[in-house]
Amino acid sequence: MSKWILGTPFFLCMLFMVIIGGCAGQSSQQKDQPLEPQIGTDAEAAAYILEGNHFFTGKRYRDAATKYEAAIKVQSTLREAHYNLGLALYRQSLYAEARPHFKEAAQLEPFNQVIRNAPPFRKYGTVETKTDDGSLDGHYGHQH
Repeated sequence: MSKWILGTPFFLCMLFMVIIGGCAGQSSQQKDQPLEPQIGTDAEAAAYILEGNHFFTGKRYRDAATKYEAAIKVQSTLREAHYNLGLALYRQSLYAEARPHFKEAAQLEPFNQVIRNAPPFRKYGTVETKTDDGSLDGHYGHQH
C-alpha cells in the first residue's frame, strides 16, 4: 500500500505536466492559423478569405495567397486578409513579401494580440503604430 501512496503523487504530477505541456503546444500552433472575416466584412471579400482559409488548411499556400489578394482588392483595409496573406507568403518562404502584409495588419488593428504576436510576425520585430496623440502605441517611447 505504501508503494501506491508514494506512486500516486508522482503519477498525478506527471499527468499534470503532460496535460499542461500539450495545451501549451496547441495554443502556440493556433496562433499561426489564418483569421476568419469579421462581421461587417464585404460579402465578396469574406468569401475570398474563407476560400483562402480552406486552401491554407490544406497547405495550398499559393492558392490561399491568391484568394487573400482578391479579398484585399475588394476591401483593402481588411486586417484579416493582410495577416492571412502574410502567413501564406511566409509559409512559402517569401519573407520579404510577407513583411508588409504583417505590418499593414498590425497598423489596421494595433491591439490585436494574434496579429502582433504570431511567430512569423515576431521574426520581423515590433511594429510601431502612432496614436492620435503622436506617441508610439500610447507608451511614449517606452516598451513593456
